Amino acid sequence: MVVGDHGSRWSINSGRYGASGMDGVEERLTAQAAAPALADHDAAPGGIRSLLAMRSVRPFLTASLAFSTGTMLQAAALGKHVYDITDSKLALGLVGLAEFLPALLLLPITGPTADRFDRRRVGAIAAWSEGFIAVAMALYAFSDPTSPIPLFGLAVLYGTARAFGSPAIRSLPPLIVGRRVLPRLVPLTSGTMMAGFITGPALSGFLYDVDPAVPYLVAAAFFATGGTCLLALRTVRAQARAATGTRAWRMAVEGLRFVRRDPILLGAVSLDMFAVLFGGAVALLPAIADEQLGVGNVAYGWLRAAPGIGATLVTIVLALRPARRRVGVLMFVTVSVFGLGTIALGLTNNFAVAFVALAVLSGADAISVFIRGVMIPLATPDAMRGRVMAVDSVFIGASNELGAFESGIAGQFLGVGPAVVLGGALTLMVVAAWAVLFPELRTVDRFEEVDVERDDTWTADSGVRQGATTDG
Repeated sequence: MVVGDHGSRWSINSGRYGASGMDGVEERLTAQAAAPALADHDAAPGGIRSLLAMRSVRPFLTASLAFSTGTMLQAAALGKHVYDITDSKLALGLVGLAEFLPALLLLPITGPTADRFDRRRVGAIAAWSEGFIAVAMALYAFSDPTSPIPLFGLAVLYGTARAFGSPAIRSLPPLIVGRRVLPRLVPLTSGTMMAGFITGPALSGFLYDVDPAVPYLVAAAFFATGGTCLLALRTVRAQARAATGTRAWRMAVEGLRFVRRDPILLGAVSLDMFAVLFGGAVALLPAIADEQLGVGNVAYGWLRAAPGIGATLVTIVLALRPARRRVGVLMFVTVSVFGLGTIALGLTNNFAVAFVALAVLSGADAISVFIRGVMIPLATPDAMRGRVMAVDSVFIGASNELGAFESGIAGQFLGVGPAVVLGGALTLMVVAAWAVLFPELRTVDRFEEVDVERDDTWTADSGVRQGATTDG
């Protein structure tokens, strides 16, 4: 949801889907040949210690921590920097729009790139590019800028790098652990990233007080570290590569069609998009801190850290006791709590209440992140995963960055408090509507029900699970 970049929403599982629906024979044979070697990885671990003992889990978690810390550190500094230059809530929204547009416009390229090339290398190159862009932001900050336009341009470049990196990195977990282990890796990864969601914003306030350029330089170091860690990963199963003869635009359309034809996938990604599109209060935190709460840079940094604190507490619980039953209903309930927390944030003028509201709404979001992070990729065959993750990244971007743009416009014309309250109310309306429109999602009980490797109703010829609609 709106908290952070949602890089914590990971993908799962294997399977094969191509242009014809039957072009994955080679990958299936590879998987069958490797089955004995994969048995240990597919066995559910006894606990966190045995999970951490797996070869690639620690470097992956280190990369996740580095990315989340760098992303949130840079996001907090960029929002504060733009607001200090412009004193405009609309400008805060424009930052979100600048970061979202590349993911939308480059969709025909980013997903196929993750499906055609080594996802570790794609993710590493994207991360290093983000680091160079952060350095460029620091150099501009050293010049005592009076215009936000160069920052908007750099935000576009950052959004471009992230548009390539996100689907590749989010498709890696099922390649480094088995599918039975994945429900434990997802909350552990989310918890690790939430630690970054605390550390990054909390650091930003102190570093920004030193100089606005400093948080950008520290973020660049985190991005470089994360990219290097990705190259250290070793996979336990071969990545199913998409056919090289298929045009990029056709591959992107396949990803969109795949999501559209499955009501569980479509319901999950669209629920998040529309709910958070209206509930994007975090984008207005610089204005909330200044106008509504009357606090300074350090307190602003702790406000940005509050969502990470709430989410971390919840993900620790999920890592120990993952949600296993009535996961569909639970997803709707947690999104509703997110909306209620947003309303509380918009109504209060008290720093402590605002801090708690942010922690609660983010804790609810962490449960939704876990459910969606397991459910969506379980329903996605490996050869389609990059394209589906690219589509999902566009939906996430629409909820985060486009939601920030919507919040900026609403805040400019309605005022900060009324805009936040209205957004929370609209989130609750979306939840009610989606509960009626997508009963398949609401009635999911266990994750196994959507697993394409376990579901006997999955047909390779059609590429669609029975119960999903077709183009005809």
